[in-house]
Amino acid sequence: MKTTTTTTTSATITATIPTTFKRKQINLDSGVNMEEKEKKISGIVTDGVSNRLYAAEPFFLKWTVHDVVNLAKHHWLPCFFGFGLLFFMTVEYTLFMVPASSPPFDLGFIATRRLHGMLSSWPELNTVLAALNTGVPVKRDEVFVGMQTTYILWTWLVEGRPRATISALFMFTCRGILGYSTQLPLPEEFLGSGADFPVGNVSFFLFFSGHVAGSVIASLDMRRMQRWELAWTFDALNVLQVIRLLGTRGHYTIDLVVGVGAGILFDSLAGKYQEYKRRKSISAKEALFS
Repeated sequence: MKTTTTTTTSATITATIPTTFKRKQINLDSGVNMEEKEKKISGIVTDGVSNRLYAAEPFFLKWTVHDVVNLAKHHWLPCFFGFGLLFFMTVEYTLFMVPASSPPFDLGFIATRRLHGMLSSWPELNTVLAALNTGVPVKRDEVFVGMQTTYILWTWLVEGRPRATISALFMFTCRGILGYSTQLPLPEEFLGSGADFPVGNVSFFLFFSGHVAGSVIASLDMRRMQRWELAWTFDALNVLQVIRLLGTRGHYTIDLVVGVGAGILFDSLAGKYQEYKRRKSISAKEALFS
């Protein structure tokens, strides 16, 4: 019987291999140094002795008009901040400094000038708003700071979730350190109230706002627990709180903005602290039973 030998070229075999399989073959090739491959793709080479990096070709020289358009289209937020950098560099180097004998310039004070005038001429309204905001009951109304304090303690004492409480402890301690380290002058137009916190406004730190930071901490915890309606309610009340504090000159704008950032920062740090303690506990148990 006569046998027939079929010859298949390597090109035909290659054509029949799926693309995904070919990629896997390349990636699994033990002879390929992927780190060196990435360096070659990015245009970075080493001298082979000290491993100092040299750019074979500057990255920006490879840009095309299409690349620039795509950058502005798909990464518009970094581009916006880039223009913001240039704009505020111009502003910073051309503005007139506030003299030492003058009160600080605060854009939030300018925006709330009308509210400040109304509260100044109507002290009873200022007292009611202070009580609703920060702690002394008026006509049995619930107060916002009391609400956030109750919620933060509730998450620990009742639900057994200490993250919000740890975050608040971190935040208020840091606020005390910074507030004492740099003591800002009390705004000249400050409208105090016996119903505000601290009670009687005997003295307090301006930088940064513990009112705002505590509200953010509570709101972030609500979002983790998917208590969306309550979180949005707290955010809305926090905005009203910011407006009131600006209107009474109880905080500078920077105090309030940093308060938001402090709430986010210390919530994140409290989460990292909990994760660290959890991993340490697991490691200790593994060492005990090994």
